[in-house]
Parts: sequence; C-alpha cells; structure tokens
Amino acid sequence: MELAIGIPVIRTRRGGKSGGGGAELTEAGRVLLKQYQRVQTYVTRVLNDPESWEAVGLRLSARNRLKGVVKDVEKGAVTTSVKIEVKVPAMITAVITKEAVEELDIKPGDVVEAIVKATEVMIAKE
Repeated sequence: MELAIGIPVIRTRRGGKSGGGGAELTEAGRVLLKQYQRVQTYVTRVLNDPESWEAVGLRLSARNRLKGVVKDVEKGAVTTSVKIEVKVPAMITAVITKEAVEELDIKPGDVVEAIVKATEVMIAKE
C-alpha cells in the first residue's frame, strides 16, 4: 500500500529479546483507515438499501412491503430484534444489525415499512 500511495502508513520499531518492538499507524495511516471505514459504511448502506438499487435502474424482487409501527427494540451485541405491528394486524420480528438500528434511529412508535425477502426482513424508515 505504501508503494501505491508513496507515503508511509505504518511505523515500526525493532525489538529484541527484552521486547520494545512494535508497529503503529502513521497519521496518514489513520486518515486512510478512517476514509476506508467511511467508504465501507456507505457501500454497505447502499447495498442493503433497495431504493438505492432502484435509483440506478436495477429492479429488485423484494416487493412484499408491509407498513407498521415499531412496538419494541431489543439490542444485542451484534444484532437487534425489532418488533413491528403491521396494519393487518400482525406482528413481524426483524433481526437487523445494531448499526442499522442506530443509523435509522429506530425506536418504539416509529412508523416503518418491513420489506420481506425470501431469506430475511429488512426495515425502511420514511
């Protein structure tokens, strides 16, 4: 990577039997890592957003959409369970990432749309 961009991204220190060695990111390395994480978050959001795909002309098979109201949000270490009461009435439980809940700011009382796919349920918020 350093050869490609022409500046050091990692600083290393030699160590011996008594230790003292190590490695750390340079300021350029920290900036590069932060930019990578920003792009990764954006790409993940776009890939998981059916409207983004449709905006560029791609059609999705996820057409089973059910509007409802969030009744409960249970956050776990990695995923979050979101209970949605749909107008039929029925209750749908979607297990989504904690990051998605935080990015959409999903909380009880929000009006959302459950998008049902063959293998999962996604959540969209207006």
